[in-house]
Amino acid sequence: MTQNILIIGATSAIASACSLQWVQQGANLYLIGRNPNRLQTILDDLRVRAASGQIVAGEVADINVFQQHRGLIERAEMTLGGLDVVLIAHGTLPNQKACEASVEKTLDEIQTNALSVVALLTLLADDFEKKRRGVLAVISSVAGDRGRQSNYVYGAAKGMVSLFAQGLRNRLAKSGVSVVVIKPGFVDTPMTAGFDKKGPLWSQPETVAAGILKAVADKQDDVYLPGFWRWIMAVIRHIPERIFKRLSL
Repeated sequence: MTQNILIIGATSAIASACSLQWVQQGANLYLIGRNPNRLQTILDDLRVRAASGQIVAGEVADINVFQQHRGLIERAEMTLGGLDVVLIAHGTLPNQKACEASVEKTLDEIQTNALSVVALLTLLADDFEKKRRGVLAVISSVAGDRGRQSNYVYGAAKGMVSLFAQGLRNRLAKSGVSVVVIKPGFVDTPMTAGFDKKGPLWSQPETVAAGILKAVADKQDDVYLPGFWRWIMAVIRHIPERIFKRLSL
């Protein structure tokens, strides 16, 4: 059965890798992204790869304009003939020091990484609950599992997304709707361009995307990608606070 999939934040490296793998599986796609040139490049590439009759469409939007959310969802539904899966993948990686020096910057980052996601999930949850089926998937982060001095603004936003989605999952379970929370570790993307990417903890977007497709297909709950991050974060979460606050993490 052909799936109709909406991807929000489709120009990110992980989301674009997901769209490529989904189109190869025969899915119909509606992509929403902020960068018009990047979005058009992705759409053109997917259309070349798509089979006859396969729908690949999309539009440019700023997800921080909450008033546009309902229209975006409705246009995606109309174009595809309904929605089976939604992947929310947008976000930014803020400069922690810049946030510490600016209330405005901190709140802007929380709006982009948390509040916009909550707004979208609230609308989508109501729609999917009425249909009594479907999968809502959202990319959070391992950073949301515990606050660390190096990225606690980003971590707080992702922690909010994870906890909100967990409650949503609990609410929607009786309706047959799945809520999948994806928690990637270190991923080699343009967003992490300033990092030293050496070592075994770094993954490629294509690897993470394959994990996302499997998690959506299997209707999993909380998914760490790659899977070893589940055990790393279990250790970090259980370090006593009196010790943890002395660490430079």
